[in-house]
Amino acid sequence: MAELAKRRTNGENSLFPSFRNSFFPNRLFGSGLLDIDNELWNRNLNVPPANIIEDDKEFKLELSVPGFKKEDFNIDIDQGTLIISSEKKEETNKEEKNYSRKEFSYASFSRSFQLPDNTDENNISAKYNDGVLQLTIPKKEMASVKPKKQVKIS
Repeated sequence: MAELAKRRTNGENSLFPSFRNSFFPNRLFGSGLLDIDNELWNRNLNVPPANIIEDDKEFKLELSVPGFKKEDFNIDIDQGTLIISSEKKEETNKEEKNYSRKEFSYASFSRSFQLPDNTDENNISAKYNDGVLQLTIPKKEMASVKPKKQVKIS
């Protein structure tokens, strides 16, 4: 959590992914991890913010989700879409001599990210520490683009 807060204060890897990675289709701008939930502030304020960090070897995806346990998360890949969701319910009952009190809370969210073609879906790893869920999404070697070749007619 401290690492995430540090990044927020110095402006590095902002909580809002770059426009290139978040708001435009991959086919227009290359192989970036595409945040499908690009209108979060208009739809659901309970959705955790995400950092998307890319280097030559992998993507790192961080979600700020304090108050959860690692058992609370579901991480699925469906047809090239990474889906991270959680549903948490808590209920307490307290009965005293003169009164009865029942409290409950419910929290849920779902975030979806379109994985680029160069990701290795079989080797994605996740860890949860200090309120931050971090996924490491390795890239796989893609076939290099072959140069244009002209065939001469004989």
